[in-house]
Amino acid sequence: MNVSPGTRMHVLLTMVMVVCVVAGGACFGFACGGWTGAAVGAGTTGVGVGLGGFFHSQIAMDPLPDVQTDGALEGIADVVVLGVALYEAAVFPLIPGGVSDREQKARRTVAYRLAAYDGLPRAVRISAAGALEVIDEGLDKQRARTAVKELSLAVYDSRSGR
Repeated sequence: MNVSPGTRMHVLLTMVMVVCVVAGGACFGFACGGWTGAAVGAGTTGVGVGLGGFFHSQIAMDPLPDVQTDGALEGIADVVVLGVALYEAAVFPLIPGGVSDREQKARRTVAYRLAAYDGLPRAVRISAAGALEVIDEGLDKQRARTAVKELSLAVYDSRSGR
């Protein structure tokens, strides 16, 4: 069966939401009645979500007509901004010595891996590389903030199709 990426994403997000709702029901039941309450709460929310999914299954099975399927790339671009911003926060912490060298290296690695993703628009990758270069210098906090702001604007521009 050939399923579009948008439909797959919708089904995956629905499954995550179902798991979260059932876990929430179990936690609420546990708070009210211990382990028995947890079982009743999880079962009740599971049945409720299952019935809701059964009666509204057309949403997950039909491709959504007005939704573009490039939402995953937009999400990845947002994650690139987040990764670069976290790396910036590690290089310029609020409290001197607040971030260990190991954590800073880990955030740098993640930021570079995210920025190197081939599916990103070229403008976003170039802007991310520029921001990472400024942050790597570690000299000017204001310049680094400006570079991260330019990256977020590049992501916004790529979203609007400019």
